[in-house]
Amino acid sequence: MVELLTRAGSLPFSVALALMLMFALLQIVGAGDFLGGDADVHVHGGLHAHGGLDAGLLSVLGIGRVPFLMWLMLLLTVFGLAGISTQELLLALTGKTWSAWLVAPAVGFVSLPITGMVSRGLGRIIPQDETTAIDVSALVGREAEILVGTAMRGSPARGRVFDHYGQVHNVMLEPDIDGQRFVEGERVLLVRREGELFKAIARGDHYLPRLD
Repeated sequence: MVELLTRAGSLPFSVALALMLMFALLQIVGAGDFLGGDADVHVHGGLHAHGGLDAGLLSVLGIGRVPFLMWLMLLLTVFGLAGISTQELLLALTGKTWSAWLVAPAVGFVSLPITGMVSRGLGRIIPQDETTAIDVSALVGREAEILVGTAMRGSPARGRVFDHYGQVHNVMLEPDIDGQRFVEGERVLLVRREGELFKAIARGDHYLPRLD
């Protein structure tokens, strides 16, 4: 193994594998998050900020599918192993290894799509960080239940509404139509938002007999 890594023409590939091992060690001791954090944010920002060809190229390369440090370690691993294997194949076919100046660019070009393919595969099975924070405006169109007070125009009451994540939000709401009033326990439909106040309309079934 030492002979493979130190053979003429294998230097860039050996360095790539050494860097991969260094990053892996840093990840184990906890320094990897510090090194990869800013890069990960930048990459995700770039995916959202640029569309068309740029976004498509980043997607093909697998950037953004896994944490950036993991993607870099994959690239270094693929580049290092592919380069050493290529030099071994050339040695077997021609009797000598080729110059790293010739082999490294070709191996690097091939390593990028391979890394992208592996990253996309890992991205499907690695749990992704997902935020459940929402803009409260997204509550418009959802059903709310009056918790405290009687809601009338100019006199809002407190209501409870569930977002699409199942999280509970307490909101202040009042009827959108003059003359309506909502009592405790009544379910209403949020139709619009004005600042921190929601406007709602009655569902029309609160005073109907309950079959259950």
